Amino acid sequence: MESVRRFLEQRLRLRVNKAKSAVDRPWRRKFLGFSFYKNAQGVGVRVAPQSLDRMKRRVRDLTRRARSQNLADRIRATNAYLAGWMGYYGYANTPRAFKDLDEWLRHRMRACVWKTWKRVRTRYRELRALGLPDWVVHQYANARKGPWRMAGGPMNRALGVAYWRAQGLSSLADLYRTRHA
Repeated sequence: MESVRRFLEQRLRLRVNKAKSAVDRPWRRKFLGFSFYKNAQGVGVRVAPQSLDRMKRRVRDLTRRARSQNLADRIRATNAYLAGWMGYYGYANTPRAFKDLDEWLRHRMRACVWKTWKRVRTRYRELRALGLPDWVVHQYANARKGPWRMAGGPMNRALGVAYWRAQGLSSLADLYRTRHA
C-alpha cells in the first residue's frame, strides 16, 4: 500500500485519501456504493451494506410516522427517491436484497398507516373496510402494541402487496426485474 501511495502521490501527483484507501479483499471493501461477492458462479456485484443503511435512513426520514403527511404524498416522495436509488444501484446482482428491502418498506408503510389510525373506533372502521373477519378486527383494534409490531401480523394480511401496488408504491424487486429482463 505504501509503495502504491508513494507512486500516486509523487509520480502522478495525485492525493490519496488514507481513510478510504486500503489493500484488502474485494468483498471486504466498498467502491462507489458497491461491493463484491464470490460464489459458485464467479464474482458478482452487490450493494454495499453501508449504502443499504444509508438508504434505510433516508426512507425512514421520508416516512417518519410523526410527520403530518397523507399516505399519497408519503408514497409519492418515497417513489421518487426509490426510482433514483434504483437507477444507480439497479446494476447489482442481488435480487434477494431488493426483495428484502421491499418487505421492509411495506412494513414501514403499514406502521405509518397504523399510526394514523389513532383511536380504537378508527381502527375498527378501517380494519372492517379491509375485509377482515369481526373477531380479528376486535382482537387487533383493541391491541395495545406499538405500530411496528402491529404492522407485522394483521396489517400484513390486510395491507398486502396488492394493496400497495394499488396505492402506487414502487417495488424495488419489480424495478430490478424490468432492468434485467
